[in-house]
Amino acid sequence: MRKKFKVVINSKEYVVEVEELGENVNQTQAAQAPVPVPVSQPAVQPASAPQISQSASASQNVEGAVSAPMPGKILDIKVSVGEQVKKGQVLMILEAMKMENEIVAPKDGTVKEIKVNVGDTVNRGDPLIVIG
Repeated sequence: MRKKFKVVINSKEYVVEVEELGENVNQTQAAQAPVPVPVSQPAVQPASAPQISQSASASQNVEGAVSAPMPGKILDIKVSVGEQVKKGQVLMILEAMKMENEIVAPKDGTVKEIKVNVGDTVNRGDPLIVIG
């Protein structure tokens, strides 16, 4: 039987799959023939991975920036720069774990900047859009 677990190591999330060997396995036999445990890609990119551009990472602290609530892929952008938006209006669709998540406006305002494109992969906390 295989089970999946989420493991956090040094603030990075990993999904691991573990196979239960059962009680019949001889301890010596298990030590001599370890079962490889596949590890999926980390949910958060390690520090050695390419980083967001300086202008994008600097905007994470910009007032009005809407950040990604989880890692995922941008499926659709529902607004454009200069458009007036209302609190709760859908700004874009983020696919995460095979589910489509609506990213909504946290306040009324005008779209000042869109930091992502359809098809982009984002991490939690990455800036998506700036509303002024």
